[in-house]
Formats: sequence, structure tokens, C-alpha cells
Amino acid sequence: MFDNLRNDASASSLYKDDKVQAQSADRIAPAARPRSTKFLGMTAQQRFIIAAMLMIAVCVLGIMLLLVTGRLGLY
Repeated sequence: MFDNLRNDASASSLYKDDKVQAQSADRIAPAARPRSTKFLGMTAQQRFIIAAMLMIAVCVLGIMLLLVTGRLGLY
């Protein structure tokens, strides 16, 4: 697989093509990127599940703290 890697690299004209493509790309106006509705790569449903799990964790920790400090009693 890697036997002729050096020969292939020296025979190809990668750098010449890159310069030509870069010059032609400068002439073309960049297109506007469409806005993505994803935040951190998650969809709205995934963000909702994360928010709900975080809320449940905060509530459980709050109730545990109230029980430990004695401000909330079970009896």
C-alpha cells in the first residue's frame, strides 16, 4: 500500500493545482452560509432532554440538601 508513496508524491502536481484553485477562488464571491439550527451539534429535542435531566438533577440535589440540613422533614 505504501510502496510507491514517495514516487506518487513527487509525480503529482498537488501544489500547482492548489495555487490555481486559490487564485480562481479569490475571484468568486463567497456564498452566504445557511444558518444552522443546531447548537453544539444537537437538535432541539436533544437539547430539551439535556435541559430536563439537568433540572431533575438540580431538584434532587436540592431536596437532598434540605433533608441533610434538617429544614425539610419526612415525618
